[in-house]
Amino acid sequence: MRLLDAMLSRFVQTGTLRIIDADGTLHVYGGAKGPEVTLRFKDPKLHRSLFLNPELRIGEAYMDGSLTVEEGSLRELLLIFALNRDNLRDQPVQKLLRSTYKRVRSFYQRNSLGRSRANVAHHYDLSNELYKLFLDDGLNYSCAYFTSPGQTLEEAQANKLRHIAAKLDLRPGQRVLDIGSGWGAMAFFLAEAVDVEVLGVTLSAPQLELARERAKQRGLEDRVRFELIDYRSISGTFDRVVSIGMYEHVGYGNHLEFFTKLSELLSDDGVALLHSIGRSGPPGAVMPWLRKYIFPGSYIPALSETFAAVEFSGLRVTDLEILRRHYAETLWHWEKRFQENRQQVADLFDERFCRMWEFYLNAVEVGFRYGKQMVFQMQVSKTIDTLPLCRDYMAEVEKTLAAAEPGSSN
Repeated sequence: MRLLDAMLSRFVQTGTLRIIDADGTLHVYGGAKGPEVTLRFKDPKLHRSLFLNPELRIGEAYMDGSLTVEEGSLRELLLIFALNRDNLRDQPVQKLLRSTYKRVRSFYQRNSLGRSRANVAHHYDLSNELYKLFLDDGLNYSCAYFTSPGQTLEEAQANKLRHIAAKLDLRPGQRVLDIGSGWGAMAFFLAEAVDVEVLGVTLSAPQLELARERAKQRGLEDRVRFELIDYRSISGTFDRVVSIGMYEHVGYGNHLEFFTKLSELLSDDGVALLHSIGRSGPPGAVMPWLRKYIFPGSYIPALSETFAAVEFSGLRVTDLEILRRHYAETLWHWEKRFQENRQQVADLFDERFCRMWEFYLNAVEVGFRYGKQMVFQMQVSKTIDTLPLCRDYMAEVEKTLAAAEPGSSN
């Protein structure tokens, strides 16, 4: 405990962290006013493993029950970490560890065709029933768009679909490609609202099955189809391409390949809209626990990496918007619904799985609220004259789409 004690004394400068170690001894660390949390260690091995690799082992210990939150909450514990993150990462052992992660990220975050399928299956093939328990009615598994306080998750996700549709500057009858189409929410919205033909592609077999079933229920089989295919294997030309929450899974070092393929798929007057998690700082590495247990092969790109890839692909950036804290609000809603249905999740899986997903949803929400994570929407085209000169058209289209929805008072 001596090494961990020294590390935590330097680490916790905001908030109060109390630890009852495996021998029953109480240790208190604190500084400026902030969250207060008491933890209990049930395994003496944690004294050493948390010192060596806290960003991996704290999540593992919470999952296996060797670390429990006695006072306060898991979210408050993760908030203490977020508020003091720089104090931890400035310490010599942690600096070395993060430097090592960055040097080898091209290996553990590469995504060949076969590896991409396995990485997608790890997360998205878990169970359609699981996702129904905490997502909105449309099964949007990406950042919502909250345009006013107090909006429901369903309202915010509908806002997101309209917001993206407006940026695509669509015309009836156009061919649209949805890369990473999930359970089909974006494809259905575009087909119904703008009367376009949509091809959605995914690498998740359960997603594909449910998306096709939902298309049939909506009577959209003639305009919306879904295929199990990697984006690198798609052929043909499309007027518009949309990709929501998929770019994070392209993998480190594959950004130019992605945009080059995007350029190949777009018609000469084509437009693409990319909605992705990004980093507001320089390039970094994914949290090791998140990479190991939740999103293997994922990589959160910095805007500098993304812009560089676009520049060499033959495409041009025509619009960029940063969604600040919208994903934090989205994750707050997801975690709340997850807790409301926790017993059903435990019945589907087990208690360890529940703790794993509690840690995931809380950690990512705190990261978006207090860290360097954000969401960006990047619009790209091949030619300079494809889109209107002023972006006012986006707001006008959004209003028109909202007014046309069933139940609208406009």
